Order: sequence, then C-alpha cells, then structure tokens
Amino acid sequence: MRPVHTALAVLVAAVWGINFVVIEIGLGHFPPLLLSALRFLVAALPAVFFVGWPKVAWKWIAGVGIALGIAKFGLLFTGMDAGMPAGLSSLVLQIQAVFTAVLAAVLLRERPGRVRVAGMAVALAGIAVAAADGGTSGPVLGFTLVVAAAACWGVSNVLTRKASPPDALNFMVWVCTVPVLPLLGLSLLLEGPERDLAALRALDWSGAGVIAYVAWVSTVFGFGAWGYLLRRYPASSVAPFSLLVPVFGMTSAALVLGEQVSGLRWVAAVLLVGGVALTSLDPARPRARTAAVGAGSRPAEAGAGPAR
Repeated sequence: MRPVHTALAVLVAAVWGINFVVIEIGLGHFPPLLLSALRFLVAALPAVFFVGWPKVAWKWIAGVGIALGIAKFGLLFTGMDAGMPAGLSSLVLQIQAVFTAVLAAVLLRERPGRVRVAGMAVALAGIAVAAADGGTSGPVLGFTLVVAAAACWGVSNVLTRKASPPDALNFMVWVCTVPVLPLLGLSLLLEGPERDLAALRALDWSGAGVIAYVAWVSTVFGFGAWGYLLRRYPASSVAPFSLLVPVFGMTSAALVLGEQVSGLRWVAAVLLVGGVALTSLDPARPRARTAAVGAGSRPAEAGAGPAR
C-alpha cells in the first residue's frame, strides 16, 4: 500500500477506536436505543439522496440493516449503558471474526483451515480472559450483551458477503435507513417517551457533537474510506488494520475516561487480537478471488464497522 493509503487505514482504525469513547459520552446524554436510532438517522440523511439508488437487492439491505443496525448496535449500546467499559467493549467486539468464520463455515460452506481454527481457539481464550477480568471490573450483563452484539455482527458479515455490494458507501448508507424506525419504536417501548423527550429537550453542543461523530465521522467517513481502500487493494492487505481498533479504543478510553487497563486485560488483548489475526488469514484463497471479495463483501468482515 502507498504511504498515504496506509495512513488513511490507520486513521480509520483510530476513528473507529475513539468511537467507543464517544459512545460512552453519548450515553450520558441519550438512552442507548435512542442514541443508536439518531446515529442511523443522521448517517442516512441527507447522504441517501447523494449516493444513488441501491446497487443490491433490497432483501440484503433489509437483512444487514436488521442484523447490524438493530441487533448489533442495539445490543452494543445497551451493554455499554449497562456498565461495560468502552475500552473493553472495543476489544471484546473483535470476537465477531470468530462468529463470522463459524457462520461462514455453516451457512456458506467455507471450510476453515488449520490456521484459522487455531486462531479461533486463541481468540476464544482471549474472550475467556477478558470475561475473567470483566467479572471483577464490570457487570456480567453488559459483557454478555456485547458478546451477543459481536455474534449479530457475524450474521451481518455473512449477509454482506452474500450481497457482495459493489459500492460499500452506497450499501452502508442505504443500510442505515433500515434501523431508524424500529430503534425509535423500541426506544419508546422500552426506554419510555418521557425519557426520550427529556433527552431531546436537553440536547446541547456536546450531545450534538456525539451524534455528528458517530454518524458522519465513524459511519459515513469511516465506511467510505474503508470501501475506497478495499476497492484499490486486496482485503488481505487492508483487513489487518482493523486490529488497531481495540488498541485505539483501549488507549483513548484510558486517556479520556480514565479507565484502568489491568494486566489481565492486556493478556486478553494479546490473545484476542492475535487470534483474530490468525482467523483473518486465508492462504488457500486465490489472489484474484480475494481482490474480488475485497471490492464488495469484505468490508464488514474486515472490521467495518461502525461498528463502531
């Protein structure tokens, strides 16, 4: 990769890592489901009027919108609101690579090689260590919800591979239109209209800045830049940069939020990031095939995300 594109890949990883800190701040302004709904609303409008008509079937947009937008982010925001630390969330969420590999093996009949299976085992060991650390520093419910969010991310990755969108930004903007009304409905039902209205009435520059960051910087810029890189280079060259997300997430959480990073958490980080790196390896796949996948379906598998 050219140095300028390497710098862009690192910048996107930093944007997505810092996003966890921004979400944590945002949860001080909004209920979690309302914050998630506002994130997708602002990301979709007005961008949806400028990216053109969808380039894949609506069933894929709806499927990814439900799995990624409603389930994954709804669970992630709720888990963090339940007390899951931002830095630890950025780390645990990377287990999505293992869920993706397992679901791809079951649903897409992509048989994992020995290296990938070993990587999955190492990553699961990292989750076990993170769970042990979380048991002393955070609620079990929050940890469980974030792991469930990672599983839903894995589902959306498989759906994205099936959709193979030729334009990652176009696809993501249209996906962002799907969760808005369901999340607003769930927020009204579970969080209550009084709490939602109170949050909207108390909107200040800090709250507006949170929404702008998670919608435009993390989602529109992040996915747009990631898709640009995946169109220029094989996914195997771009995907490893997503492993920097928990590094930036844990570091920014420690600097901005004062989160303490224990020795166990560093061990979990080494195991999880190392395992995900091995899981991402696929030496048996021909280069031409990798490039083709990278142009379309690979963004979600390679740590896209807003994920963040």
